[in-house]
Amino acid sequence: MTSLRIAVVGSGPSGSYCAQLLAEESESPVEVDVFERLPAPFGLVRYGVAPDHPKIKTITTSFSEVFEETPGLRFLGNVQVGSDITLDELRRHYDGVVFATGAPLDRRLGVPGEDLAGAHAVREFVSWYGGHPDAPPNAFLLDGRRAVVIGVGNVALDAARMLVRTTEELRATDVPEHIVDAFAASTYREVVIVGRRGPAYAKFTNKEFIELLDLENCDVVVDPADLELDAEQQAHIDSSPPAARLFASFVKAAERGALGREKTVRFVFDRSPVEFLGEDGSVSGVRLAKTSNPSVTETLDTDLVFRSVGYLGKALDGLPFDAETATVPHRDSRVLDGEEVVPGVYIAGWIKRGPTGVVGTNRRCALETVTAILEDTASKTSSATTASAVDELLRSRGIQVVDWAAWRTIDEAERAAGESTGRERVKLHDRAEMLQLAAAK
Repeated sequence: MTSLRIAVVGSGPSGSYCAQLLAEESESPVEVDVFERLPAPFGLVRYGVAPDHPKIKTITTSFSEVFEETPGLRFLGNVQVGSDITLDELRRHYDGVVFATGAPLDRRLGVPGEDLAGAHAVREFVSWYGGHPDAPPNAFLLDGRRAVVIGVGNVALDAARMLVRTTEELRATDVPEHIVDAFAASTYREVVIVGRRGPAYAKFTNKEFIELLDLENCDVVVDPADLELDAEQQAHIDSSPPAARLFASFVKAAERGALGREKTVRFVFDRSPVEFLGEDGSVSGVRLAKTSNPSVTETLDTDLVFRSVGYLGKALDGLPFDAETATVPHRDSRVLDGEEVVPGVYIAGWIKRGPTGVVGTNRRCALETVTAILEDTASKTSSATTASAVDELLRSRGIQVVDWAAWRTIDEAERAAGESTGRERVKLHDRAEMLQLAAAK
């Protein structure tokens, strides 16, 4: 029987789940090629999860077993879909194509001064300390006194927590050594986290906040005046147990106050940035206005600002795109061009539903996509070409494909570097070095 052949673009959680579920759910033979533009798999799990949260990253162990043990499943790393191989070519070589490319762009605040040097999307900072190959090694010189993070989601807390971690704590993670050195030399002593709404609407979890409270070298400061709730906030807390638990922790922090520790994370709520102030092209401060009373303003001096207000999907060559939602239009995971389904093209993950949910949310999302694929192909004869035909196409273009065996060579080098320093691994960040290792498999 001719195998069904599916291409999955993106090896992050949604793409890896799609590959796993296609193998598990299909009643007939299926071959899956997972394309990834980087030499390493796992996308946001590898490069977006905070390095001091290793338990979340253990999902990569499960994904690795899928790649290693599933017949017909291949990893094709260092391949850029759109240039190295086009969507039209994928459609000719496969029975179906799934785009699981995430949300690689950033929302903007739309305020004056947002493009000043020193004002960054938090994704840039996360990519840097996560060892992403696209992040310049010297992207951040941590030589200021106060940093400001605008946003109250988990990623905002991740960024703040990394800025106040001790060198010893960071050396227990997988971040590259040059990142540890940069944090060790940091002169930042205060991080201010700005919530544009009241404390009842903070998006990070109570668990994340408690972890911050438990840091031994850091004060967590919440102004009791910011915890005076209006009727709307009170109603939200009354109807939401998670919000109520988090608010109770805010109260605990406010009652504890500052303890005179080395570093401080300070929360302010009901403040909206209205302008980034600058000197000589670099940010020097942020002007905030009370969201509930814009006539009341204050200025925070700073030379480092992160906006952590959400990620955005990116338009993909050859696919329709809804600029308002920053997602690809779809019906039941099938890509739509207007009201018409684009045959054989599907989406999963953040490019499908927007940047919401946790890692496990992507499994349910991927199952919806896989169900659609298997419904559409149940009574069809495969018209796909072969794996060797795809390999020859990429080889003819001089593309160095990093297959799973080549990735394992990189993986082993990271583990060896970690072993020599008493760590589980030290992440490689230089793309050229990764490709050199891959070529020597």
